[in-house]
Amino acid sequence: QVQLLESGGGLVQPGESLGLSCAASGRTISGYVMAWFRQAPGKEREFVARIRESPGSTYYAAFVRGGCTISRDNAENTVHLQMNSLKSGDTAVYSCAASTNYFAVSAHEYDYWGQGTQVTVSS
Repeated sequence: QVQLLESGGGLVQPGESLGLSCAASGRTISGYVMAWFRQAPGKEREFVARIRESPGSTYYAAFVRGGCTISRDNAENTVHLQMNSLKSGDTAVYSCAASTNYFAVSAHEYDYWGQGTQVTVSS
């Protein structure tokens, strides 16, 4: 079992940046594909970014367009999501997830989830 706990959410203004963190416990994230998803009010959960165990092996949703950077630190058992130039449309609950599926991009392919952290972008 992997327990995931997100942090770093909050209220920011449009154009600002925000960094999210996901701390894992119970088992090392080494060997897991780690990802961030988000769910806006009234919308389905959507994939944001994925990072495989190999450093630099990342994959982003098309809407990210260079606005996010996902990273991981296996030694610290953490995953991070740096978001830049935030827009109101980025308002959502952001969740961290872990999967043993090397190609996982859909929510149903992820085995472990955190509770999520709220990100609100508003002036």
